[in-house]
Amino acid sequence: MELTESHSLPVPQQRAWEALNDTAILKACIPGCESIEADGENTWAVALMAAVGPVKARFKGRMALTDVEAPNRYTIHFEGQGGAAGFGKGSAQVQLQSAGDDATMLTYTATAQVGGKLAQIGSRLVDGAAQKIAAHFFKRFGEQLGDGTSVIEAEEEAGKAEATQMVEDDAAEATTGDEPNKRRRSWTAWISKS
Repeated sequence: MELTESHSLPVPQQRAWEALNDTAILKACIPGCESIEADGENTWAVALMAAVGPVKARFKGRMALTDVEAPNRYTIHFEGQGGAAGFGKGSAQVQLQSAGDDATMLTYTATAQVGGKLAQIGSRLVDGAAQKIAAHFFKRFGEQLGDGTSVIEAEEEAGKAEATQMVEDDAAEATTGDEPNKRRRSWTAWISKS
């Protein structure tokens, strides 16, 4: 599995770097994380509950940072065992780049391997679960860094505002007296409200 994504963070690069190295923030942001404890220099023991499709298990593992170039980049190596559920291991290259005084662009490329029951459920399900976990992480991370509004929530709000504007535009056009358009536009309004 390989996953590459970029996220805009609403803080200066140094603050983003500090947050990425703060175990309390990471524990609060990683879905299902039960503990992150130091286990040497740039190494941590991690325990978390994870569900991938029908497979749910408690994973215990290690996370280590290499190629650290503060405050610009590092590589995370991780491995975990979930008992009968199987195992996961991989790495992620994380890079921070300033995007102005109060914004930072975080880009990462992660590769991972899974074995055991996890490997049997199929790569599409595993990839989907990984993307969902990443989305939850960045939503929570944005909330921890910002003023309570994450980047994802801001994008969702922008999408809702755009949908509302489209409905209002449709309603304005519907006053032309065209009966088929009235039915279509009222259906559009009903969909956007749900």
